[in-house]
Amino acid sequence: MTRHTRPDPDGVTVGVAARLTGTTVRTLHHWDDIGLVSPAHRFPNGYRRYGPDDLARIRRVLVHRAAGSTLDRIRALLDSDTSDSVSELRRQRAELTDRIAQLQNMTAALDRMLDAHERGLLLSAEEQIAIFGDNWKPSWAGRARDRWADTDQWAEYAERSAHRSPDDWRRIADDVSALENALADAVRRGVEPGSDEANELAERHRASIDRYFTCTHSMHVCLGRMYESDREYAAHYDSVAPGLAVWLRAAIDANARAHGVDPSTATWE
Repeated sequence: MTRHTRPDPDGVTVGVAARLTGTTVRTLHHWDDIGLVSPAHRFPNGYRRYGPDDLARIRRVLVHRAAGSTLDRIRALLDSDTSDSVSELRRQRAELTDRIAQLQNMTAALDRMLDAHERGLLLSAEEQIAIFGDNWKPSWAGRARDRWADTDQWAEYAERSAHRSPDDWRRIADDVSALENALADAVRRGVEPGSDEANELAERHRASIDRYFTCTHSMHVCLGRMYESDREYAAHYDSVAPGLAVWLRAAIDANARAHGVDPSTATWE
């Protein structure tokens, strides 16, 4: 039966009924077997014929099932009085509204995580400079993404970043500033790498990295190498205190040894 043909007074076949209602022949056979939707007409040869009322019942079953009701519950509803059915529909609608809100919240969270993965920081350039200082370059986050976007550490960083507010970043920036002041003071006072004080500062530095992604002592050694060899990183640390880049590398290596890691063989785990 199509939109342009007259309805068959004897109803439609199970195949046509399945197509019209968006279900399957197997499903309609099952619903007939359990008495949920039994066609009004059946020929002597056993062929089912579904009339308009049967098709309407199928559609009501599909609505209730999509809302999460069991087939037994649906049968009871369809065979009860109208007020029970309407009450159930209202209850199901309320549940669906809640589920839609939950899904929308989940979608928003996923969008934020994707955005964090692409941008690194969910802060405007102005917010970044206001929080991290005038020496901060907003392009650094993009460069970090280009360098490490395919790593587990970047994925971990992006997930954490997605949940951080400007106030969270401000607290992190304040902690980093306090740490760098302590490192600069240690360099000026001639604190020896490998001493208890230097090891404590190296651990504080590793913990500061650990706020972005899990940083082992072996990984910390690899970062220390980069701080000394990379011109931009070295320039940053030496601007905090002359010689800090070299001192920090030495302090990180010594602290790693104290934790059983040989800096000469350390790798990015």
